[in-house]
Amino acid sequence: MTDYQPLDLSASYNAGLEVLGENARAPIGSQTFRGLPFSIGSDEKCFIAFDGTAASVTLSINQSAYRVILAHRLLESELMQGGALGKPVAEYIFRLSGGDEVRVPIRERFEIATLSGGGAPFRAVADQSDSLQPRYEGQWDSAGRRQTEASRGNSRGYFLWAWENPQPDKAIESLEIVPSGPRFIIAAITLSSLNEHPFVRHGKREARIVLTHPEDAEKPFDLDVEVDRGVATYVHPLPEASADTFVNDAFTGWGEAQNPKSSPAYVEIAAIPSATVTVKQGEEKIGEVKWGDVEEKGVVETPRMRVELLDRGRNWVHVTVLDDETGKPVPCRVHFRSPEGIPYQPHGHHNQVNSNLGTWHMDVGGDVRLGQITYAYIDGTCQGWLPRGEVIVDVARGFEYEPLRTRLNIESGQRELTLRLKRWTNMNAQRWFSGDSHVHFLSTQGSHTESQGEDLNVVNLLQSQWGNLFTNTEEFTGKPSISQEGNNIVYITQENRQHFLGHLILWGLKKPVMPWCSDGLGEAELGGTLEITMSDWADQCHAQGGTVIIPHLPNPNGEPAALIATGRVDGVEMLRHAPFNHLEYYRYLNCGYRLPLVGGTDKMSSDVPVGIYRTYVHIPEDEAFNYDNWCQNVSRGRTFLSGGPIIHFTVEGNQIGDTVQLSGAGTVAVEAWAESIFPIHTLEIVQQGRVVASTEDNQGTRKLSLKANVKVEGHTWLAARCGGPNYTSVPHYDGWRRGLFAHTSPIYIACGGEWWLFDTEAAQYMLTLIDGNLTYIRETAARHQAGTTTHHHGEADHLAYLERPFLEAREAIHRRMHRLRIPH
Repeated sequence: MTDYQPLDLSASYNAGLEVLGENARAPIGSQTFRGLPFSIGSDEKCFIAFDGTAASVTLSINQSAYRVILAHRLLESELMQGGALGKPVAEYIFRLSGGDEVRVPIRERFEIATLSGGGAPFRAVADQSDSLQPRYEGQWDSAGRRQTEASRGNSRGYFLWAWENPQPDKAIESLEIVPSGPRFIIAAITLSSLNEHPFVRHGKREARIVLTHPEDAEKPFDLDVEVDRGVATYVHPLPEASADTFVNDAFTGWGEAQNPKSSPAYVEIAAIPSATVTVKQGEEKIGEVKWGDVEEKGVVETPRMRVELLDRGRNWVHVTVLDDETGKPVPCRVHFRSPEGIPYQPHGHHNQVNSNLGTWHMDVGGDVRLGQITYAYIDGTCQGWLPRGEVIVDVARGFEYEPLRTRLNIESGQRELTLRLKRWTNMNAQRWFSGDSHVHFLSTQGSHTESQGEDLNVVNLLQSQWGNLFTNTEEFTGKPSISQEGNNIVYITQENRQHFLGHLILWGLKKPVMPWCSDGLGEAELGGTLEITMSDWADQCHAQGGTVIIPHLPNPNGEPAALIATGRVDGVEMLRHAPFNHLEYYRYLNCGYRLPLVGGTDKMSSDVPVGIYRTYVHIPEDEAFNYDNWCQNVSRGRTFLSGGPIIHFTVEGNQIGDTVQLSGAGTVAVEAWAESIFPIHTLEIVQQGRVVASTEDNQGTRKLSLKANVKVEGHTWLAARCGGPNYTSVPHYDGWRRGLFAHTSPIYIACGGEWWLFDTEAAQYMLTLIDGNLTYIRETAARHQAGTTTHHHGEADHLAYLERPFLEAREAIHRRMHRLRIPH
């Protein structure tokens, strides 16, 4: 006989599907349940049915078997009416050669159960295996459920109960079924000639898949594993780099390059020894192996692949991460992995976030993905499974702590693990407080958890609109959410957005400023009209005592020029290290507009850590750290943006944001230094967009510093910046691949009298933008027909309302040009 052999029960069938009830269905014919074959009859005769009046039935077997698996089902129950649990349903009598017999009581909710409620049986299993959710597609309303990755197998018709032959050397001559009263059916019986339990009784085990043909291995990742008598998780790529390379990488604590290829990869499998494990690349089968061979030998090869068992045992370990200075648990983010790269994240966290398929507006619970690596945000403690033997840990907390990436060993029986993080600088002690200008989709508590894990003081969590989606509506309170320690603040406020005129961040709102978005997709609703200007948003924010920030300067490059020209802007945000971002910022500074610089992430997914671009704000000793003072000192220009480095800058001892008063032209002494947990290569002093002093380390170093005397011929501004080679940016592993750099707000130099600057080309650029926006409003933007609408502003002439701030901006620039006697 084969390893599992169905019995032919056709001669004993006495009932069809009608016994299940009107219109009831169940699997019949040749079936495979949990990878095992079963033979069930046809519509008319497919069950051996029993009721209170039925006589016993004896089935002839006359075969040797280790186990007998029955597909049976109880058809009635009194459990839901308070009936007794374990009520006798039948007695199964197994008669062995030599005259021995084994009597087994069949009891409700032990060996058998109904499908209609009352609970699953204790000693039997559903006829369907657990299964994976569709990985890449599915119905819209199931998108959230697909994040569970798997579905529990339920019974389509029967429960499977396996009887183990206590004397497998003796043939089973017959099985007698003696009913005890309740109605039930037997649909099929299968015999096992293998000395294995037919159902999976142990947990999943990790296996590495290596595709041995280069043409297979180099293909973009597209692997699946199928297991007929068990289950397998999704397959995930393993890192390309070795463990040594990973441990010694310069971006310790901050991710690893994602392996986009099909090999190596890993899967977790729970299966019985006779299970067949099939590896597929797309629709092509690469190979198959017996799971029992993998468990026995550790490594099994086929012509195109190698499967390696990597399970070394595991311990449930309680982990504590301590601040090395205080000795107290410190919030941080952690990653644990095997030397091969298999992740073992703390319980309650994810090895892959959303199956590593992207998380826009699906930012998942306290985890962040940086390239190949998922990190868990913890409060300083966590627990969960760690593999025995060598484990690599990767721990980080913002830019002021030394990341920890190291090997350690988990011994058999070990249940505790303590790690320590060392702070290399304390910016709060120097009155610098960090914040993220621009975060979406997190909850308030999620923002606290993740920002504390990144050693961030402030999070601006922004409501907004995305077509017909409104986000964080329920989070708004009009006041800050402050941690018990007082050093972590989350303020739910707004980013108001238009696809053409631009976006605007409104910090510190006490009540919402509406409409949040305008002018149609992709910010406002489909078919939307231009209802409001950014200038109106700014005015309403300022009226509440709020702070106005232009995000991701300059794009969308519509109204920012008008906002800046009319003094409605308190700061500008730089999200990317790119030449145009710098050019645009310097252009406005050179035209005489004081614009503090802020850093933010525009975080919209779990592959961006909150604060990977952050704003450091200096608050004087005589001012308490709170949200209002943080915002006010942004407006005063006491800021620097950081994507990693900590940067300091003075001019004649004056600090960032100050104005240095000189009697006339001359030189000023400047000093700058930058230090970083990442390698930095270049430190530069910029005067009106030109590099006037610099130092560089071609190999990359932790700290750079310079002192220089800079010539000043008139009113000017100076700033410091640092980054990669030639002030390029070395990308982080976040989803945006934004670069490592830092940039200060300016220090202004006034040479006799009040500081001013003017650049004719920049002014003309602004005027052209203003004229272009007026053209857009008049000739392109959608508006409701005049006389059919009462708008939010209550004015009768909507077009005049829309044009007004641009006309104000044009006039403001013309006034400056007139004072300077520049033709316009």
